[in-house]
Amino acid sequence: MNRRAWRNFDYSLLVLSLTLVAYGWLMVRSAQPPDRPYALYQLLWIGVGLVCSLGVSLIDYRLLNHLARPLYVVLVLALGMVLVMGRTAFGGQRWLAVLFFTVQPSELAKVGLIVILATFLGRRAVGFRTVAISFLLVVPLAGLIFLQPSLSTALILFAIWGGMLFVAGAPVRYFLSGGVASVAALPLAWNYVLQEYMRERIRIFLNPLADPGGSGYNLLQSRIAIGAGGLLGQGYGAGGQSQLGYLRVRHTDFIFSVIAEELGFLGAFVLFVLLVILLFRLIHIAQEARDAQGRLIVAGVAVMIFFQAAVNIGVNVGLLPPTGVSLPFISYGGSNLITLFLGLGLAQSVALRRHALEFD
Repeated sequence: MNRRAWRNFDYSLLVLSLTLVAYGWLMVRSAQPPDRPYALYQLLWIGVGLVCSLGVSLIDYRLLNHLARPLYVVLVLALGMVLVMGRTAFGGQRWLAVLFFTVQPSELAKVGLIVILATFLGRRAVGFRTVAISFLLVVPLAGLIFLQPSLSTALILFAIWGGMLFVAGAPVRYFLSGGVASVAALPLAWNYVLQEYMRERIRIFLNPLADPGGSGYNLLQSRIAIGAGGLLGQGYGAGGQSQLGYLRVRHTDFIFSVIAEELGFLGAFVLFVLLVILLFRLIHIAQEARDAQGRLIVAGVAVMIFFQAAVNIGVNVGLLPPTGVSLPFISYGGSNLITLFLGLGLAQSVALRRHALEFD
C-alpha cells in the first residue's frame, strides 16, 4: 500500500468511533456494580477492537471474494458447536470457550454475513433468483442463532440482508411482497415458531403492570429512570435508579436509561447526534466506493449499527419489547464491540481503496 492511499483513510470515522466508545466507557464505569470492574474489562475490549479494526482495514476487501465460502462454512460450524457445547448464561446457550476467553459466534456472524452477501450480491443483477438464493444464505445462520435462543440477533441478520438488498437495487415490489407475507405469517409464527418466553416478553411489553415485580420490572424501572433524568439529568454517577441497583442489567441492555437518568435529555441527544453523524459518514464512504462490493459492505455495516441502536433505544423508552440487543459502542461487552470494530475496519478498507489509481 503506497503513501498516497493513506490520504483516503477516514479519520472522521475513527474519531467518531473513539468518541462513542469513550462515552460508552464512562457510562459503563458509572453503571457497573461496586464489585464488578466492567470498565476495566471494557478498556481491554476497546484495545482489542481497535487493533482488529486497523488490521482489517489493511486487507483489500476485494480479496474477501475468495474467503466468502469458507467463512460461511466456519460460521455454520461455529454456531452448530454452540448448540452442542456452548456455555449457558442469562437463559441462552450462546458462548464458546476459546483459551481464556468466551466468544459469541452469533455476534461475529453479523459481520461475516455482510462479507458473504456483499460478495454474492456485488456480482449479480438483483432479480428474483438472486433474492431467493441470498435469503437461503441467511436462513441457516439465523435459524441456528434462533435456537440458542436469540431471536433479536436472528432479526438483525435479516435486517442486514434487507438493507443490503435495497442498496443492491432490489425492486420495491419485493419488499412490499415480503412485508405482506411477514404480516400474514404472524399467527403461525406466534403459535409455532416463537418460544414461550418470547411470547411472554411481548405480553409484558403490552402491559408491564401485569407483572411489575417480575417480567415487567426492567421495563418499568427504565421508564422511571428516563423520566427522572429531565433535561440535564441527576448528575454523572448520581442516578437513583442506576446507582441504587433498581435498574438491572444497566451496564448492557439498559445503559441508555442510565444515560438519560444521569445526563438527561441533553446527554441522550449528544449520543443520538454522534450515532447519526457516524451513520452519515458510513453512507458517504459507501457512495464513494469504487465498486458494488465495497458499497454493499459499508451499507451492511451501517444497517447493523442503525438497527441495533434503534432497537436498543426503542426498548429503553418503551416502544419495543425487551430483546437483549446492545447499544452500539456504548453497552458493555467484548464480542459485540469487537464485531462493531471489525465492521468499521471493513468500511476503512473500502475508504482506503476508493480511488483505484492511487492504490493499485
